[in-house]
Amino acid sequence: MIINYIIQFIVAMIATLCFAIVFSAPKSELIHCGLSGAIGWIFYIAISAALSAPTLGNVVGSFVLTTFSRILAAKRKNPVTIYIIAGIFPLVPGAGIYYTSYYLITNNIETFTTYGLSTLKTAGAIVMGIILGMAFPQSWFNTVFAPSYHKSSNH
Repeated sequence: MIINYIIQFIVAMIATLCFAIVFSAPKSELIHCGLSGAIGWIFYIAISAALSAPTLGNVVGSFVLTTFSRILAAKRKNPVTIYIIAGIFPLVPGAGIYYTSYYLITNNIETFTTYGLSTLKTAGAIVMGIILGMAFPQSWFNTVFAPSYHKSSNH
């Protein structure tokens, strides 16, 4: 079972890293972007499997990746969006969006509604996790993870 988590971590990291390349993240931050996506994905998978609660998994996964992204932003002195935008990639319900659109276009309203509601629930859970992760002031992260932000330049 642990090997499954290791494989999922690696695949999520590679996928996120590739997404970061496509969206022109700074080269020096690619590994960190990959880590943010892999960490968010592992929390999503672990919570979803342990509690049979994929919506909660999405909330926790996006919260953890948002918090990790904010830590990286403080430590590496970069905007948090570099890590969040790339890191959210594995959690985004791409297949759900595709099938929702497909069933709308083919006028299969019953299946469209099923996929659409599931996709909205997933998207809402991701947004909730990000909101929770952004609720803490950045100054906390700066103080703990980049104390040089608060040091005076007067020597």
